[in-house]
Amino acid sequence: MIINFLNWIDRKLRFTARHKDFLYRKIPENIGYSYCFGGMAFIFYLILVLSGLMLTIYYVPSDTEAYKSVVMISEQNFISRIIRNTHKISASLFIIAIILHSLRVFIFRAYLPPRDLNWMTGVMAMLLAFASGFTGYLLPWDQKAYWATEVGTNIFKSIPFIGDHIVITIRGGDNVSGITLIRFYSAHVLFLPISISILLWAHFHMVKRLGISKKL
Repeated sequence: MIINFLNWIDRKLRFTARHKDFLYRKIPENIGYSYCFGGMAFIFYLILVLSGLMLTIYYVPSDTEAYKSVVMISEQNFISRIIRNTHKISASLFIIAIILHSLRVFIFRAYLPPRDLNWMTGVMAMLLAFASGFTGYLLPWDQKAYWATEVGTNIFKSIPFIGDHIVITIRGGDNVSGITLIRFYSAHVLFLPISISILLWAHFHMVKRLGISKKL
């Protein structure tokens, strides 16, 4: 029934016909399921964006209200609890799929020219995905999130000369506080998703132009 409805929409909008060059392409022979990890990562990313947008309806990015809003999301509202669990599970699967995709590319040496720039954009997107996970970890604003952020940001202090300045910039002060929460929230829901989306667009554009790499 759903497929019939989507086919009806497609016949009206002619989406498939207009984007035939993008949706249909030749693929190399003898490729396996390992080539699906990139597409799986993208699907999980879309789920993350959608579920994250819905969570912003309930979440309050305030040092006095953040924890209360998370309790409400997790315990008092059935729909928001499903959305949050979907977001958490998709985040883990997103990271796993990215790592497996990167390993496949590295093992098959698909990072070599002319796909070197594509490899770079993929690596940058992966690093930003890790940063997104780190910033999102603070948002529940409980003891575990607080001290994990305290320890995680302290790592930057090991950088010579500029380490302390980096930590202060990230936290918005000497310690993790409500300012840190606002900065992490802004990065998590705005700056990082926009940056990842731009990198993914460039990544997919180069895949379309160069084609899928063959097995060695």
